[in-house]
Amino acid sequence: MKLGTKLIHAGVEPDPSTGAIMTPIFQTSTYVQAAPGDHKGYEYARTQNPTRNALQNALAAIENGTHGLSFGSGLAATDAVLKLLTPGDEVIASNDLYGGTYRIFTKVFARYGIKFHFIDMQNAANLLPIVNSQTKMIWIETPTNPLLNIIDIAACAVIAKERKILLAVDNTFASPYLQNPLDLGADIVVHSATKYLGGHSDVVHGAVIVKDDALAQQLAFIQNSCGAVPGPQDCFLVLRGLKTLHIRMQRHCENGEAVAKYLRQHPKVGKVYWCGFEDHPNHAVAKKQMRGFGGMISFTLKDDSMEVALKVLSGTKLFSLAESLGGVESLIGHPASMTHASIPKEERVKNGLVDSLIRLSVGIEDVEDLIEDLKQAIG
Repeated sequence: MKLGTKLIHAGVEPDPSTGAIMTPIFQTSTYVQAAPGDHKGYEYARTQNPTRNALQNALAAIENGTHGLSFGSGLAATDAVLKLLTPGDEVIASNDLYGGTYRIFTKVFARYGIKFHFIDMQNAANLLPIVNSQTKMIWIETPTNPLLNIIDIAACAVIAKERKILLAVDNTFASPYLQNPLDLGADIVVHSATKYLGGHSDVVHGAVIVKDDALAQQLAFIQNSCGAVPGPQDCFLVLRGLKTLHIRMQRHCENGEAVAKYLRQHPKVGKVYWCGFEDHPNHAVAKKQMRGFGGMISFTLKDDSMEVALKVLSGTKLFSLAESLGGVESLIGHPASMTHASIPKEERVKNGLVDSLIRLSVGIEDVEDLIEDLKQAIG
């Protein structure tokens, strides 16, 4: 199946008891058994739930994996992946990444003897001086949050495979519509399904997709043992969101391009971060590994002051000032005080995340209205 068809049909079958075309919400905590061990494949809802199973099968299909696992949030998914490691292991991570990921790495798992290195991975060769016998995982986001840096997944995969290191890719910003890391050699794909997969700002959810059976078995053990599973209503909402992902992402990409080009020619705007520009440092890589450039944009103002940035942040009418991204409605955010506040200022600034940086999640409204909104807010 082509991707649009797969998003609508993969992993989902009509309910056998009623013929319902939409997967029912199995709102139950346990299942009746005819005798001890004699059941219909379901024992306890932390371990199995039919609504969750349908979603997990769909997630595996759309990322071209063989196993999907659902979690209560994107960070719960990240937590499960990190629990594949043991004390003394080392992780190399991209230095521009979601603040919550940085926080769970440095404030939670570092306490248990996992060592983290944060480096610029825009050139995959930067990994080579850091890799050692203790390196067990490479963790990347591409495009990165919030500076929209591009990392060559295939090049990182070559380095990882030669050294038997797991390569995990957070694919939240791109979504499976634009990019499939498993096809490029990654071992693990992670999503905050709260974002583009759900797509309607009404659910919190996380996902992990893999191809390897043994890896899937380890992750399923962690999922069940640690219990950070989503409820069936949340799974239903993500299943619903998947069915329109391709249509929504087409509009996100179209609107994102128009807004990025508008901002770049605005006399009061400084730098615009968007991987669709031909002079983006890794535009050629983005073009090779992505099907489009998405609706995430960050920018600075020539008057690089917090006062002016706050005026823009509070001055929009269609762009809502809020955390998160990937919904049908446009959002505007301030990474330094919102999504990336957990990263120390000196680290943020060193990586290029200045206090006045503004991030946009461009929605699927009429783009002329979005541009007018930015025009009046920037002045």
